[in-house]
Amino acid sequence: MSLNVESTPLTAVLAPPPLRLIDDTGQAVAESESGGFTLPAVDTLLGLYRQMVIARRFDVQVTALTRQGRLATYPSALGQEACEIAAVAALAPQDWLFPTYRDSIALLTRGVEPKDILASFRGDWHSGYDYHQHRIAPQATPLATQALHAVGLATAAKLKRDNTVALTLLGDGATSEGDAHEAFNFAAVWQAPVVFLVQNNQFAISVPLDKQMACRTIADKAIGYGMPGYYVDGNDVAAMYAVVSAAMDRARRGDGPTLIEGLTYRIEAHTNSDDPTRYRKAADVDLWRSRDPIERLEKYLVAQGALTEGVRASILAAAEELAATTRDCMTEQAVVDPLELFEHVYSTPRTALAEQRAFLAAELAGDALASAVATEKSTR
Repeated sequence: MSLNVESTPLTAVLAPPPLRLIDDTGQAVAESESGGFTLPAVDTLLGLYRQMVIARRFDVQVTALTRQGRLATYPSALGQEACEIAAVAALAPQDWLFPTYRDSIALLTRGVEPKDILASFRGDWHSGYDYHQHRIAPQATPLATQALHAVGLATAAKLKRDNTVALTLLGDGATSEGDAHEAFNFAAVWQAPVVFLVQNNQFAISVPLDKQMACRTIADKAIGYGMPGYYVDGNDVAAMYAVVSAAMDRARRGDGPTLIEGLTYRIEAHTNSDDPTRYRKAADVDLWRSRDPIERLEKYLVAQGALTEGVRASILAAAEELAATTRDCMTEQAVVDPLELFEHVYSTPRTALAEQRAFLAAELAGDALASAVATEKSTR
């Protein structure tokens, strides 16, 4: 049987303009263009601006530490601050966040200490923070696995009749995974109180979006699952905050999940081991730099009289203080006990694991003894 199938070449379908509340020039859009969403209060926007500035300074500092060899790797979120900060700001204290490996600034904004965020990137722990304290799941490296976990937690919350909502962050590449499809489908069928926020930074490592899917937008996929979908300017923190907040409220009311696509751009490389010049043009990066989410909001706040030089200086001072704290914690030598590998595997220890632990403990004790003998000989 022949497997050759004649097909009509795909014709590119242009995406509609993304929903926005503040345009590239820092001006509020007309009400007719707002998609029914209201521009957040100036005080709220000033708080979001502060968090974005601090988050960017952290991101730039960590990237520099990685280049100095103090961390094994780090995936920068430079340029994606509006998506992440808006998402965290929309969370209530009891809500859960399910992040990816690129969402370190979301953890920072949620209150996780820099040393705990960076523990995994330095190789100290798989995840260095207390999940229940911060209500943040481990940063997921496998694509889209955390989306299913979010649906599971949200469904459990619904069954318990509490008011917890799960918000999961995804990249555009993750939506091409089977786990994402299963999460979207289960969430819609079960009407789980979960919000899916896709940060479409336009490259799944080196694969552009048009090589992953033929639909206009990722948000268009929502209708196929039976849930609302929103295509939002991911560099407009005002729009992102308004849409994510509405989706969280909808989920909390018991009206089910929402899929939100934030159109943004990854300014830095995928990680420090990536060479983005091999698959994208410098002109495209420059174009998206001109759409900087922080500068856009800054123009609006200055025009509103909310961002004075004094306020700006205070925010920059806080950002530099955090950068110094981050540098200091990365100069400290981590104290790691290899036997901790066995402490959080099973609630009830297994015989085989106990034997492995005993073997490693004996080996470590032998190494310590040999080192002590060598030291004693060298001092004679």
